[in-house]
Amino acid sequence: MADVDVLIIGAGAAGIAAGRQCRADGRRYRVIEARDRVGGRAYTQICHDLPIDLGCGWLHSADRNPMVSEADALGFEIDRELPPWQKTMVESGFSLAQQSAFRHEQQAFYDRLTDAAQLSSDYPASHFLQHEQKWSHLIDAVSTYVNGVELDRLSTKDFIAYDDTPVNWRLPRGYGALFAALADGLDIHFNCRARLIDHSGRDIKIQTTQGTLTAHALIITVPTSILARGDLRFTPALPDHIQAANSLPLGLANKIYIAVDRPEDLPINGRLMGWIDRTDKGSYHLRPFGRPVIEGYFGGQYARDLEREGVEGFFAAARDEITSCLGSQMKNRLHYLTSSAWSQDPFAQGSYSHALPRHSSARAVLHQAYDQRIFFAGEAVSAHDFSTAHGAWLTGQAAARALPFAAQA
Repeated sequence: MADVDVLIIGAGAAGIAAGRQCRADGRRYRVIEARDRVGGRAYTQICHDLPIDLGCGWLHSADRNPMVSEADALGFEIDRELPPWQKTMVESGFSLAQQSAFRHEQQAFYDRLTDAAQLSSDYPASHFLQHEQKWSHLIDAVSTYVNGVELDRLSTKDFIAYDDTPVNWRLPRGYGALFAALADGLDIHFNCRARLIDHSGRDIKIQTTQGTLTAHALIITVPTSILARGDLRFTPALPDHIQAANSLPLGLANKIYIAVDRPEDLPINGRLMGWIDRTDKGSYHLRPFGRPVIEGYFGGQYARDLEREGVEGFFAAARDEITSCLGSQMKNRLHYLTSSAWSQDPFAQGSYSHALPRHSSARAVLHQAYDQRIFFAGEAVSAHDFSTAHGAWLTGQAAARALPFAAQA
């Protein structure tokens, strides 16, 4: 493995963006990836001939999301229908009046968070949840899908810093499939895990599972969990960056896909909220893209508990919740297809980052380049688009553009 000017660690969204930018700029670069595939937490699995996104699946803020133009350029179809969570629809066990009351209380909670973000102190978001209100558990459950964590472990200031627009689209061929297409032709070495970065000398030496590489500059795109656990070490140490990574742990959001017999009984792109009186619950997208499946979302501690129970326990929990809403006759019509278990993935150890209370500044700290030779990219360093694939993409591009001129071939 020859020496390079720029080494990029990780071939997820940020790493692919950085690699493409380096290639466009004529830099001598290489991407190393611990997995045997690209995409990182963007992964499209083909299951029974259906492309299924086990990781990120939505083009959030699609009206300004750069991945929309990338998808268009590659001929990827884009589904522009409203997402289920933006619809009001007839649901078993969740009446239209209840949906209206929930949305009213949820918006009031978000308004309190917005006001609180202007305070000097940074409180846990749960501080502004009125627990005596009927829908507090459901609001907390939504946080586990959106943030991967319950509100008591979420920084209010960081949450409000997220810049979301109401436009959310999908890719029928899969978000992970898009990143695989975008990585085509890049210089990527797979099954190559970085262990130690020695930046004590003029050049940076990177010890990997395939030998030692030398580079003039480095772009690190691994999840914060890898940095926090010491799976990737530095000499000399970078204590400020590691502390920032510790303050930006990965929450957990898992999916389960269930095939449905006689799917025509269910609405296309419908929604089922499941048990609405608790935090430990799933949310279900019925027949996405008109397919004969149910896509279930689970987050936070409940998702971790279900991971420990394994596939059978995960499916049983989802099946019980669905049948409790749609009737016991549904039980034998539901069949397990596939599911994710991101906290057990050794190269992710979670889904996407959230800032702990009182640590809303951690993203800016992690984003700081060190000695203008070591740059950090990924969703966790994005100031306003964290937890998204496009946020990771933009930071990868920015890191490559910030490389010093001396790093060019």
